[in-house]
Amino acid sequence: MKKTLLFAWAIVGGTAMLDSDHGLLVAQTTPIASQKVAPTVDQILSLKRVESPEVSPDGRWVAYTVRETNWDENAYETEIWLADTAPGSPTPAPRQLTNAKKSSQSPAWSPDGSKLAFISDRTDKRQIYLINPQAGESDALTSIEEGVDRFAWSPDGRSIAYTATEPKSAAIKDREKKYGEYEVVEQDYRMTHLFAIDVAARATRTLTSGPFTVGSFEWSPDGKSIAFDHRVNSSPASSGSADISIVTVADATVRKLVTQEGPDSRPVWSPDGSRIAFETSMANPAYYYTNRLIATVPANGGAPTVLSSSFDEDPSIVAWKPNGLFFSASQGTYSSLYRLDPRTKTVTKISPVDQTVNSGFSMTKDGSTYACLRADAKAMSEVFVGYMASGVSRTPQGAGLTRQGAGRTPQEKKLTDMNAQVASWMTGTLEVVSWKSQDGAAIGGVLHKPIDFDPSRKYPLLVVIHGGPTGVSRAVPLTSTIYPIDVWVPRGALVVEPNYRGSAGYGEKFRALNVRNLGVGDAWDVLSGVDSLIARGIVDPAKVGTMGWSQGGYISAFLATHDAARFKAISVGAGISDWTTYYVNTDIHPFTRQYLKATPWDDPEIYAKTSPITYIKQAKTPTLIQHGATDQRVPLPNAYELYQGLQDNKVPSKLIVYQGFGGIGHGPSKPKSHRATMDHNIEWFDQYLFQSATKPATANR
Repeated sequence: MKKTLLFAWAIVGGTAMLDSDHGLLVAQTTPIASQKVAPTVDQILSLKRVESPEVSPDGRWVAYTVRETNWDENAYETEIWLADTAPGSPTPAPRQLTNAKKSSQSPAWSPDGSKLAFISDRTDKRQIYLINPQAGESDALTSIEEGVDRFAWSPDGRSIAYTATEPKSAAIKDREKKYGEYEVVEQDYRMTHLFAIDVAARATRTLTSGPFTVGSFEWSPDGKSIAFDHRVNSSPASSGSADISIVTVADATVRKLVTQEGPDSRPVWSPDGSRIAFETSMANPAYYYTNRLIATVPANGGAPTVLSSSFDEDPSIVAWKPNGLFFSASQGTYSSLYRLDPRTKTVTKISPVDQTVNSGFSMTKDGSTYACLRADAKAMSEVFVGYMASGVSRTPQGAGLTRQGAGRTPQEKKLTDMNAQVASWMTGTLEVVSWKSQDGAAIGGVLHKPIDFDPSRKYPLLVVIHGGPTGVSRAVPLTSTIYPIDVWVPRGALVVEPNYRGSAGYGEKFRALNVRNLGVGDAWDVLSGVDSLIARGIVDPAKVGTMGWSQGGYISAFLATHDAARFKAISVGAGISDWTTYYVNTDIHPFTRQYLKATPWDDPEIYAKTSPITYIKQAKTPTLIQHGATDQRVPLPNAYELYQGLQDNKVPSKLIVYQGFGGIGHGPSKPKSHRATMDHNIEWFDQYLFQSATKPATANR
């Protein structure tokens, strides 16, 4: 069934009552519409969510996508919407621009604002389409055999550059005809290259070729060249080989620009075309956990100049405009837009509202207007437009909101109302908390509390540990996808999400605290967080559980083999059980070498010390193991190794292997797999932590 054009949906009212079996509050629906009801798993997964805001060149419009859930097709699908930024009350309602089979995404305005280009897989492969945003139907621009990865308009709007993966070679096709399909590991790579298509003539030219794969790219201001980053192959393990080159569009000649060791990527041109900014490790071999930097280099070649050394976090370049070089970055659980002055190297925070999570930035050519997504502790993401021009104040179409001068707080306007969907839901409140770990390190996190939280009562506590390790848990609601936080909290549980050592947002030194200390230090941080909440008198120490996916699954497995008495139930999602098993199977071998500072052959002791399987005979806590069948990041043998160890030691355990995870198979990507992982966690913790009447899941012995 195709998506509806409405943002909001009706939710029946409800009341909450105490379940004596669980010690939890459970929602019961009633016909009273004024009372709030706890959301179900399916309702949470069916939420419409905004993504990819793109402001028009004149700042008058913002195109963005709305993701909806198509349960019939078991898919998350997106369509493009258009919001008018013109002042006035009431604000004109956003309107849906596309409504086709499958998804339309990645909207991008032509330089004159007359057209929107976007990518759609409505005919199976991802192709570029064009549409007049004011009227008309979309028109396919490309018909590439393998589909389009990413694209960008030329400054004059006459061409679009795009990247696409090579089709199978004739030699591979002949091989498969003779022998069937097989892969020669680390040899059968198919490269991604850069092309340009004339929008009017529909004629395509190849701009790059050879033994490398192209990533991000940007046109020069004069439209004569394109700067791009490239790696030796498409394997994630080759990210450290990323360099930057420039191709001349007229004759497809390529010259190297940045060739130092380590990753150098995301090139953007200065407004005058004289320099190129890029993200870099500046040849630091420990680039997985040290700060990424912003540097510039003359466009005609030369030594890089680092600009962001004073900023102690990972900056992600947004754009280089006449009024500054803009980037986004995390700070604690929040994230913001920043302006970097290339001349003085000073950094200024732009986002005007503190304690918010800002992302998805796009900017007008002059840098006076930006669009972004914003969420906070009370609201999931909405689309905003902001004005911050230097010089004289002006507005789109000459009226309305004043755009503030450089260095002053920008004015903003909210363009969507996605949170209307949850107005009738009983959810919870969020609190940013902090504590000291065993070694004195300051650890932060996010605490979810029931809306009627009583500080004199002791609650069950569930610990949800993020992945990464350089991920971060943010103080925003309705983030449930694998672990049903927003189901548990209205039922009367506390949930804490610790930003353990290694998390993003707290600086380089903090991210390095688990180097050669994986699992060990991470466990200190989780356990000390649990202890701090128990000390506050708000946690029932007899009802504590922990869970996590990827690195969070690894930490949960480590806790399962170290702290048997602390937890009543544990869930390990796509977690590492043995670092040697992980190292020889993963698609990112450099990760392990950087964090453990050795291979298993060089230092087997550090691999054993940090592996949960080493301590398997200490395990006693009932443990659910969830894993994708085709996981390339943390391959399936890790799950079987942990499961067999638990089974051999008579620990109640259950292994669920999921089919159909997309991409590299490292996590659920479709609605029904999200539903499955959430429901299975509800069942597990109901049985072993809340001791419900759910039929027990027995271990296979």
